[in-house]
Amino acid sequence: MRIPLNRQSHIPLYRQIETFLRQSILSGSLPPDTRLPASRQMAQDLGINRITVENAYAELAADGLIASRVGSGTYVLPPYPLPYLTGDAHSVPWPLWQQEMHFRNESAKKTLPDEMLKAAGHPDPISLAEGIGDSQLFPVKDFRKAIQSVLLSGDVATLEYGESNGYGPLRSTIAHILASQGLSARPENVIITSGSQQALALVSHLLLKPGDAILVESPTYSGALDLFRSLDLKIAGIPVDEDGMRVEMLERLLQQHHPKLIYSIPNFHNPTGVCMSSQRRRRLIALADGYNIPILEDDFVGDLRYEGRTQPALKSLDPGGRVIYISTFSKMLMPGLRIGFLVAEGPVYDSLVAFKQTYDLATSNLIQRSLEAYVTVGRYQTHLRRSCQIYRKRRDALLLAIHRHLPANAHIVPPQGGLFAWLHLPAHLLADDLLPLACQEGVSFAPGRNFFPEPPIDASGLRLNFVAQTPERIDEGIRRLGKAIRRLSLQP
Repeated sequence: MRIPLNRQSHIPLYRQIETFLRQSILSGSLPPDTRLPASRQMAQDLGINRITVENAYAELAADGLIASRVGSGTYVLPPYPLPYLTGDAHSVPWPLWQQEMHFRNESAKKTLPDEMLKAAGHPDPISLAEGIGDSQLFPVKDFRKAIQSVLLSGDVATLEYGESNGYGPLRSTIAHILASQGLSARPENVIITSGSQQALALVSHLLLKPGDAILVESPTYSGALDLFRSLDLKIAGIPVDEDGMRVEMLERLLQQHHPKLIYSIPNFHNPTGVCMSSQRRRRLIALADGYNIPILEDDFVGDLRYEGRTQPALKSLDPGGRVIYISTFSKMLMPGLRIGFLVAEGPVYDSLVAFKQTYDLATSNLIQRSLEAYVTVGRYQTHLRRSCQIYRKRRDALLLAIHRHLPANAHIVPPQGGLFAWLHLPAHLLADDLLPLACQEGVSFAPGRNFFPEPPIDASGLRLNFVAQTPERIDEGIRRLGKAIRRLSLQP
């Protein structure tokens, strides 16, 4: 039996076999009384361990889809009706294509750290796993005034779709902000998107097709990996050290994989918090140009710097049309704004605008105009300066708490900005093993496994968010983490 197995997937092989057979049975491709290959024969055909096949068969048998007959083999049973999944008393079972999708979703489902933390039932949970800033610092009052002023203006265009590439004055404001950060951009090269995630999706859908290779840092943003996997891309990773992407390894990977895009987070990298050195940035631009490969630069928190020298954006080093730059207001202001943007020049800009129009016509005109009203009176820069002061103190509180509560051989690279720090556990301790114990103690984190595109992974690494909690809560959270580490160290 030919079962397609992806040996690079995070989904275990037995689960891939089970899902394939389950879908085949439910769709009728394997009718009742079909005799399945013996586990030994299937293991030999697929080049895997026999126990892997037996585990897959056991899952199917437990659900009543197959059964063994003594001395005869394993057979498909008549299909059974699924339970009513809609919760509606008058509903009927899902059609087969829905059932198949249900099982596909179940096999790919992830348990999120904060879901585990909630399930643990601690009376005072502390999350260090989040991907956003402190909601208590969001400028709700000022932004409400901005929305009211836009609505009271009486301009009916506020409630219309607006331009596909975004509200003109906001695009001009973004160009001014970028210029103050050393990145020259023209309003006609800016596209407003529904968060940076949409910008990432637009570029990926336009430039890539299923089977294409993309190079990413390893580790990297898990949301980008989820997107790339959903597009059936071949993802190749470039290791990261304290100076960011190891660009000296890039040329070999370019020749090996022939990628169609390079995705990079050079500033306050997610998840490690490191910054790419200036020398590596210039080398990356030169190699991508020489091999005719576009770069997608994700600068999601580039303006959250607490110390150190400002590094030039990759886009600022671009001689023209080599780099597509994306960023967002969600991390600094409010995630619910869903306002991001991208900067691109040349024919790709027009293609991205057309893609944007196909996806959602335009980003919310009301929110765009309100954001522009908020930013232009100087509130954004004031909020940014205040946030940097507060978040720097929280970064310092994290480093002090780690020194105070964690083992001496737990290693962290102090981030110079951004939202995250990357912690390496002591030798032989795994983040996946630590997470359930940490949740029992009342603290969560993001385990490193989720951020790697392919093996090898750093199973001892974990991401800590140091901006979403107060210094006192950070200290208590790290104290609890240290307690969980001691518990894990004592396990046989």
